Order: sequence, then C-alpha cells, then structure tokens
Amino acid sequence: MCRIASLFLLENLKGSMSGHARDFNNMRPRAVIKFLFLQGKAPKEILAILKEILREHAPSYATVKNWMAQLKRGDFSTCVPPRLGRPKTMTIPEILEQIHEVILEDLRISAKSIAEQLGISRERVRSIIHEDLDMRKLSAKWVPKRLNADQKRQRCQPSEQLLDFFFGAIQMISCRDW
Repeated sequence: MCRIASLFLLENLKGSMSGHARDFNNMRPRAVIKFLFLQGKAPKEILAILKEILREHAPSYATVKNWMAQLKRGDFSTCVPPRLGRPKTMTIPEILEQIHEVILEDLRISAKSIAEQLGISRERVRSIIHEDLDMRKLSAKWVPKRLNADQKRQRCQPSEQLLDFFFGAIQMISCRDW
C-alpha cells in the first residue's frame, strides 16, 4: 500500500514538473519528501526514488538532506516561507536613470567604464542595460533592442521610397516594350 501511495505521489509530482516550472522551491517535492520521511526512509533512499522518477529534474542530495533536517526539527510545512529583506537584484530608479544618461552621452562607452564611473558592479550594470533598459551593443554602440514606432517609421520611409522608385522604373520600362 505504501509503495502504491508513494508511486502515486511521485507520478503526480512528475506531471507537475513539465515545462519550465521545474522549481524545487514549490510545494509538491516537499510533500513527497515529507511523505517518504514519515515512512522512515533515509535521505539517500528518498533521493534514489526521486531520481528514478524525475531523472535529471530530481533535487540534489543537499536539497533532500536540508528538507529532511527541517522535518526532523518539526517543521512539517510544505510551503516555502517568504523571505524578508531586499531582493538581490533590486534596481533603484535613480541608478537606472544615471546609467541611461551615461549611455546617451557616449553610445560607445563600455559597461566596465559605466561601472567604474558610478561605483556599481559590472554584472549589475550589464543586467540593467540588457534587462531594464532593453539595449544591446551593436557595432560598438549601445542601441535599443526593439525600435519604437517613430524609429520604425524612419526605417520604413526610405524603403518605401526606394520601392516606389523601382516599381515606377519597371512600369516605365514595361510601357516602352508595348
């Protein structure tokens, strides 16, 4: 009976792990580990069962061991409590504006120079430029990844004029042949 129940739980877990939602901070893997812990299984046994069902998506031994330690301390909660404090990648609007202004002053400036100028880590500057400002380096210049409506219109106008010129020339040539 216990083997059938554990297989049912693991199959349910396997179904929940499809797509990009393979995050082991969710409730279901903890519930399965809790179930197997209450059956008296050791962390290595639990990991072996999880690896059998989930293959490469199974949590690490350290994760199973940590969750087992929480269960042994009496914390039977299967939900992850919210963490207090500031998130690791918090972006202050003032810093975002400063970086944007520095880029607009010199489009050829490097992320390293911006980091040194503003006293921020290079990784954070790159993250802000690529994710928040939505820009990328193209031919040694920072340019927006997506064009706004005005920029698209400016790019389309010369193309349309060129097409009109060629179609006009083709019509003139075709009229001469008749």
